Amino acid sequence: MWSIVLMGLAGLLVGGALSFRQQRKPLWTQVSFYALAAMSLLAAYLLTLPGN
Repeated sequence: MWSIVLMGLAGLLVGGALSFRQQRKPLWTQVSFYALAAMSLLAAYLLTLPGN
């Protein structure tokens, strides 16, 4: 259940990063959103491993 929520969050974060790119916002905001999306996907993957 939580892995699906985290994958959805990652999708929203990537969408936000793309939106910031179109608005020509500073690069660090885009990079931070992509980094948060990657961490969310990693957490979703770790929750699917056996033993959790």
